[in-house]
Amino acid sequence: MIDSDKFQNFVKRTFSFLVTEYGMTLDKEKINGNAFYDIQFRDKDKVISISLENIENYFQVILFKLDNGQLPDYDDKVKTIHLTELNKRFLTTLDKKEFEDNDRHFGEIMTEDKIEKQILKSAKDLRLCLKQMRSRPLSTSEN
Repeated sequence: MIDSDKFQNFVKRTFSFLVTEYGMTLDKEKINGNAFYDIQFRDKDKVISISLENIENYFQVILFKLDNGQLPDYDDKVKTIHLTELNKRFLTTLDKKEFEDNDRHFGEIMTEDKIEKQILKSAKDLRLCLKQMRSRPLSTSEN
């Protein structure tokens, strides 16, 4: 288990590229005891949620495409996109150099446990996906 302060600090550090490279703002931090943590970054088009169900050790990153500034329904597969789906769409199109450059970007971040490793891997994957989305945005017809 990871405590809420450690989770918040590590997520803010590893996902800081959302602010520095993509102009997103830290929107919400929801801490529900030691059971559930959620940090959200937002811009005018999307919200990226990084959450951990601590007791079940279930970590996820979700991109929500905003609909008139509002979050879509969680079950909306077109506007609620899990990182695993983004990885399928974008990571296979990358070459070795892009992965190496991305690894260098995160090179100073050290992990202490399994959760931190998951968070770091997700940050790396998301950064690569977002770079690809700049040149090849998600269309509403992709599922």
